[in-house]
Amino acid sequence: MLALYTKYIYTFATYLLLLVTGVSCANDASDDIYTIGGVLADNDSENHFRQTISLLNFRNNYKSSRNMTYYGKTIRMDKNPIKTVFNVCDKLIDQRVYAVVVSHTSTSGDLSPAAVSYTSGFFQIPVIGISSRDAAFSDKNIHVSFLRTVPPYYHQADVWLEMLNHFGYTKVIIIHSSDTDGRAILGRFQTTSQTYYDDIDVKATVEMIVEFEPKLESFAEHLIDMKTAQSRVYLVYASTEDAQVIFRDAATYNMTEAGHVWIVTEQALNATNIPDGVLGLQLEHVNNDTIHLMDTVYVLASAIREMMQNETITEPPKNCDDSGVNWESGKRLFHYLKTRNITGETGQVAFDDNGDRIYAGYDVINMRPKQKRHVVGKFYYDTNKATMRLKIDDSQIIWPGRQKKKPEGIMIPTHLKVLTIEEKPFVYVRRLTDDEVNCMDDEVPCPLFNNTNGVENDYCCRGYCIDLLKALSQRINFTFELGLSPDGQFGHYILRNSSTGTLPSTPPKKEWTGLIGELVNERADMIVAPLTINPERAEYIEFSKPFKYQGITILEKKPSRSSTLVSFLQPFSNTLWILVVVSVHVVALVLYLLDRFSPFGRFKLSHVDSHEEKALNLSSAIWFAWGVLLNSGIGEGTPRSFSARVLGMVWAGFAMIIVASYTANLAAFLVLERPKTKLSGINDARLRNTMENLTCATVKGSSVDMYFRRQVELSNMYRTMEANNYDTAEKAIEDVKKGKLMAFIWDSSRLEYEASKDCELVTAGELFGRSGYGIGLQKGSPWTDAVTLTILEFHESGFMEALDKAWIFHGNAQQCEQFEKTPNTLGLKNMAGVFILVAAGVAIGVGLIIIEVIYKRHQVKKQKRMDIARHAAAKWRGTIEKRKTIRTSLAMQRQYNVGLNANPGTISYTVDKRRFHRLGVPRAPENAWIGDNDMLRNRRFLDPSLKPKHSPKVHAPLLGRLRTPGNIMPPKYSPGYTSDVSHLVV
Repeated sequence: MLALYTKYIYTFATYLLLLVTGVSCANDASDDIYTIGGVLADNDSENHFRQTISLLNFRNNYKSSRNMTYYGKTIRMDKNPIKTVFNVCDKLIDQRVYAVVVSHTSTSGDLSPAAVSYTSGFFQIPVIGISSRDAAFSDKNIHVSFLRTVPPYYHQADVWLEMLNHFGYTKVIIIHSSDTDGRAILGRFQTTSQTYYDDIDVKATVEMIVEFEPKLESFAEHLIDMKTAQSRVYLVYASTEDAQVIFRDAATYNMTEAGHVWIVTEQALNATNIPDGVLGLQLEHVNNDTIHLMDTVYVLASAIREMMQNETITEPPKNCDDSGVNWESGKRLFHYLKTRNITGETGQVAFDDNGDRIYAGYDVINMRPKQKRHVVGKFYYDTNKATMRLKIDDSQIIWPGRQKKKPEGIMIPTHLKVLTIEEKPFVYVRRLTDDEVNCMDDEVPCPLFNNTNGVENDYCCRGYCIDLLKALSQRINFTFELGLSPDGQFGHYILRNSSTGTLPSTPPKKEWTGLIGELVNERADMIVAPLTINPERAEYIEFSKPFKYQGITILEKKPSRSSTLVSFLQPFSNTLWILVVVSVHVVALVLYLLDRFSPFGRFKLSHVDSHEEKALNLSSAIWFAWGVLLNSGIGEGTPRSFSARVLGMVWAGFAMIIVASYTANLAAFLVLERPKTKLSGINDARLRNTMENLTCATVKGSSVDMYFRRQVELSNMYRTMEANNYDTAEKAIEDVKKGKLMAFIWDSSRLEYEASKDCELVTAGELFGRSGYGIGLQKGSPWTDAVTLTILEFHESGFMEALDKAWIFHGNAQQCEQFEKTPNTLGLKNMAGVFILVAAGVAIGVGLIIIEVIYKRHQVKKQKRMDIARHAAAKWRGTIEKRKTIRTSLAMQRQYNVGLNANPGTISYTVDKRRFHRLGVPRAPENAWIGDNDMLRNRRFLDPSLKPKHSPKVHAPLLGRLRTPGNIMPPKYSPGYTSDVSHLVV
């Protein structure tokens, strides 16, 4: 009774206020009057609208001046949209309304509010709806000036995402109608999820989308497809009638029992056969038009007041007859309305760019038996953080099947599609021969996955990852079907632009290829391969904990040993060799000079001791210096002087040090020489400097390729190596072995395996880009936790270490290490220069002996010619002298005979004839004395006072013939003048 009395008093005061306002407006024409129109559903709404407008005039904080007055004009909403249009023109626009507030009942439909929006929007008059929630009103190309204080139905997708995050569901099935609102809620869910999960590790993905035509008759066909999916979480947008058909058929297939989760929108929540345990949403104050009208009026007054303070508002159009009228102030007023953010009776009131209400609150409803609704949570605006928050009391929820425990939301399959890729030593792939039917005991069949090109796909796989997959399947109880990547690629993403036509541009979408693409597109359940964990992949798939930690390194071929023909010269530099050779000759020269000019040298003492050796000449000094240096023994020609011998001892010490140093360094260069890597690591300047002729590469689209894309400091290096990248790691490693590729950058596990298998390969530098190999799974896979825990157990038990020893190291690493420590065996290649040096010495010696023989023969011939010439000259000289002597003797004989008339038989002649009985033999004048020519030639030899110049062997025959028994020499002069001398003596 008191409440009714209070209502009457309030109504009376309102009418009195309206009367006073009307009189005041009539009396004062200069007041600023702002008329607000209303197209409302019933009398209560009209009365409350007018009361709110009247009370607004007493709120100075919503008025820019005291003369400012608000006036309300209302009409009734008609079910006929055409009548509604005429009423708006004749009764509202004719009153110069600044804005129109519109509401409708459920029976009038959305056509009448749309008619009001079309009509007012044509003249740029803002329209504010308080009950229209269809997605069509968000299209600003049609409803150019429409706002609403209630959110559209498709905004419930935002609450869906919050609920999925709260419950931890990662895989869902969306069921929606094919009308505008159904497709809008799907689009809202997909676009919002892309930005909503930026900072969340676990992201909900849509496993299946079920779209149906409105006014369903049966939903059984769709339910059959849904039962094959893994997800058991269903998000439903449907009208009340369609929801009843869905729930009816779902109950037939037992899909409303325990283990299933149903989350529905407001319309589906009103179905009469809704199952127990369903969660639904209900907009707060959805049926209370009174407070929505109040919030609408205050939002409008706030926008008009701010606009009046900033700019001038022109009058709105007066009628609908002038189609050319374009109210610019209406456009500006609509802009001010969209920027409102006030706290009203319905909560925080704000709008997005489409004029739709944001920050609207929802109740989370849990359906109980007998269609009872129980509020278990709220979606509300947090004023402290200025954002929406979800609060749910899980203990109050009763799930389908009257379960208190939250369902898993997913059906865990026990038979998985597993993909792998050939990557030694983790996966070895072998094709079956024609004679083979089945794989070997340690192998698993692995046909090409999704192979449609007709290529034979009978393959068998074994290796590190295959053993790991077997152990996982046994430990966590699942079966698998192994498939091999047909293109041999792990997969990389391709940016594709999804914007088309008039739709607003959206960011490019990443589409994955290879194994990652198969997992992202849910055509496979798991990837067991050396799959590197990186941020790009983790955004779209889930990874287990690493089963092997590794990094990135560089593989290269060991440099060939520098065994040239002059390898024996490597211990010393060229400069040192030149200095040694120069020192030999300088010391030899100094030794010669010291021994030459020393008072105690052989040159000074040679006249004292006739048995002393020859003096030290320059040739002997050089031979002595080389002999000491090469330790070849010293023969003739050693220094005699003390100063030279001191230098010789110093030179011997120098030679000992040089020889010892050479021997030690020769062992280091030729025996213990181990080749080093060409590169020091990723920071090597030759890798960073693209001008040098150094080719490096990796595998296209691999995790290493993605790593180089991320690293800004490696951008120059990546641009150079991008053109050299290979399709597979096997081809790149083969080119490194052949020397075609100098550096291959890849995962350290694979490269260390290759280096341990082939000792000619080596990894360079330290690891960089450290990461790990993980097992890839779908987003939200129920196997993720089980696989991760099992791998951790394998690490603790030593199983992973056993796999490393069995497949990666093979014991070859120790063999290569032993090979590195073992000294090298010198071969012909190392010492070929020494043999060539000896051969050159032999050749030079033979050449020199040939030259010596030729030269000696030439000297002998020259000497013979000289001897013959000298003999001929001596004979000719003797002949000339004889002739001169004979002529002189004959002349003197004639003078004697003429002058004295002496008898030839003189004493001298008689004596001579007795002594030389052959004088009586008649002789020629030139042979006046027997054997005179021979006697003259050998007179010097017969004279004992003269030293003979020729050997006695030459003159022995002559002596036997000329010497008489009494050793009487013939006279020095011929008998022609001895007789004259005898007469003179007598």
